[in-house]
Amino acid sequence: MTCNLEPKWEGGQYEGDEKTRLDALHLALQLGSDYIDVELKIAGEFFSSIQGNKPEAAKIIVSSHNYERTPSSEELGNLAARIQATGADIVKIATTATDITDCARIFQLLAHSQVPTIAIAMAERGYISRILSGKYGAFLTFGTLEAGVGSAPGQPTLHDLLELYNFRQIGADTKVHGVIGNPIGHSKSPHLYNGAFKSVNFNGIYLPLLVDSVARFISTFSSPDFVGYSYTIPHKEDGLKCCDEVDPIAQAIGAISCMIRRPDGKLMGYNVDYLGAIAAIEEALRVREGINGEASPLAGKLFVVIGAGGAGKALAYGSYEKGARVVVANRTYDKAKELASKVGGKAITLEELENFHPEDGMILANTTSVGMKPNIDRTPLTKKALSHYSLVFDAIYTPKLTRLLKEAQECGATPVYGTEMFINQAFVQFERFTGMPAPKQLIRDTLAKNT
Repeated sequence: MTCNLEPKWEGGQYEGDEKTRLDALHLALQLGSDYIDVELKIAGEFFSSIQGNKPEAAKIIVSSHNYERTPSSEELGNLAARIQATGADIVKIATTATDITDCARIFQLLAHSQVPTIAIAMAERGYISRILSGKYGAFLTFGTLEAGVGSAPGQPTLHDLLELYNFRQIGADTKVHGVIGNPIGHSKSPHLYNGAFKSVNFNGIYLPLLVDSVARFISTFSSPDFVGYSYTIPHKEDGLKCCDEVDPIAQAIGAISCMIRRPDGKLMGYNVDYLGAIAAIEEALRVREGINGEASPLAGKLFVVIGAGGAGKALAYGSYEKGARVVVANRTYDKAKELASKVGGKAITLEELENFHPEDGMILANTTSVGMKPNIDRTPLTKKALSHYSLVFDAIYTPKLTRLLKEAQECGATPVYGTEMFINQAFVQFERFTGMPAPKQLIRDTLAKNT
């Protein structure tokens, strides 16, 4: 049993009289609480008041909270020493992460601690500190019983800690993977990879990584244990710039979707997005047109790509390789023109796209985030314009049935879900991460359950 009556002045919820609070802590000690959590500010007063009369089994946690930032490594070390000097059995430090790289200082503190220590970085950018704390020897971490009712910002649920992230099995040798993006809270990737890792007894974890600067993240987390990343919006192109070597296909696309740290420390970049997307589109076209054979049903088709970012480049390149005639539509015309020139295609603006229908039976691929949860009422193209397409693919997979796909279906077009691109590239990435065959049915079932 733990007693923690954190006051308002320390970020807690207790607003009562301070003497009453201290009396309650004393009573909890006398009644056999295993842990008593007191704030650094009043630790001296508390220890003086109990005059050494503490049950041997009871442990005193002395805590400090910083709701503005995460101090430097030197400041954190000094703070931990101050807390330890009070007579604390357990040191507890909670800071606020303004960047995901702040978590590295928390990990450093834990790794070098000589006494039992609890250390976390709060807020969404500190999320990984709560899960990886076990890797660096933290005394414990915190989870909430229900989603949305955490006692501190960025707190995972106990269910996610134990079931999704397999927290009890995380150790010093656990290999770290994750999906780099911004935003990232919607990602289903942790559900897919963590369950798959567990099914083959692979000692790895896969995390959502809310990254503002890819270069800063990569240079900060340079440990050999940080071994593999998936890349999503908007970091696919920045990720490529951070690679030591890039696969020729990814180089041609100009963006990566997967990064692997080799045993020699070199970072390898790949793009596997187009593999899953093009395969799904080809399969749907074969079914729609009732054709078989090895020749791609995309050959000769007019393939319109919305967006000229990482995913847009992947789809433009992939369709071009299959013999399609490519059109790139983008808000910034110069970016559309640059991409179109690489695949012998045509560039148009989003405004022009609305009335662009030189022929019927075209293929449309949306690679922008328009229509992604929570903005599910948005669509990149009106229903009227969709009537000229025979197949529409949307790279978005949350929700699975976007407004674009729903309206395309109503117009008679074949919808191809972003989940198909997601699932196919997941197989490839799993094998790159682990060196093992992907448990394909498990991954499919997991995605179906979480969408």
